Amino acid sequence: MNRRSIRLLLIVFCLLAFPYRSPAPFIYTPGEGWTYEPVGGVGKWQRPRAKDQLDIAQAAFDKADYGLALKAARRVVRIWPLSDYAPRAQYLVGRCFEVKGNDEKAFKEYQKLLEKHPKMLNYEEVLRRQFHIAEKYLAGKWFRLWGVIPFFPSMEKTSDMFDKVVKNGPYSDIAPHAQLRVGVAREKQKNYPLAVKAYELAADRYHDRPNIAADALFRAALAYNKQAQTADYDQSTAGQAIATFTDFMTLYPDDKRVPQAQKIITALKSEQARGNFQIAKFYEKRKRWNGALVYYNEVLVQDPNSPYANEARLRIDELKKRTLQASK
Repeated sequence: MNRRSIRLLLIVFCLLAFPYRSPAPFIYTPGEGWTYEPVGGVGKWQRPRAKDQLDIAQAAFDKADYGLALKAARRVVRIWPLSDYAPRAQYLVGRCFEVKGNDEKAFKEYQKLLEKHPKMLNYEEVLRRQFHIAEKYLAGKWFRLWGVIPFFPSMEKTSDMFDKVVKNGPYSDIAPHAQLRVGVAREKQKNYPLAVKAYELAADRYHDRPNIAADALFRAALAYNKQAQTADYDQSTAGQAIATFTDFMTLYPDDKRVPQAQKIITALKSEQARGNFQIAKFYEKRKRWNGALVYYNEVLVQDPNSPYANEARLRIDELKKRTLQASK
């Protein structure tokens, strides 16, 4: 056996006979990810009982040591998921992400908490935290790519957040406001049909809360109006806007927005009259008198005081004479 072989055997023997733990500042734990451990500090924060482990997490959180609080709380959730201490630990996980500014992750951790522990004492508080996080994204905060890089705002994701808040506590104090925000997010997408649907659901479900129901109905009418103005003027949607504004004024006659609703209705009816007048002229040019008469009459029905009404009456009289002469 040569000298090199003897030296190699001695090294192997020493490694096996005198094992030691090398410094490893970054430790990977399944379900927790990578964490930093100072040399000599590995495992010092770990405890054999759930309560003691939660105490470590809470003490670290109170001292603003959110890294330690996060991994200690996660350990409670991972090792003792059915213990009485798991809900508080999961709550601390969400709080750590929230104070560190990772709101999307915080929202998801709160969602886990609400789904797994629906009878927890601070359920309403967690709902409010989810609501306020969603409001940040409604205001334009960017979602993160891979949970790390701020990438883009998304009203689709924001709407989904508010929808989760509603589903988590449909009759909680915060749910009606969350349902309204679903509609606001859809409006920002310019998805007016889904906005209307969200507002109408709020008006129906929370009809016993007049402030919410009135606001929802008014917003639904506004969304119909916006939809009617997109692309070519949509007569049927304009009609739905008028009907919804009318319902709003009938149900809430003392609301301060009634004059605004009346003004919008007047503008909508005037636009409907203009549209029907243009259609009537189209038919008249092609000598389709009966069709023209129908639409000139619609001008009078929609808005008898519009600028088009007088000319519509004149055209009706003229077309009646023509149809009478043609029948002789």
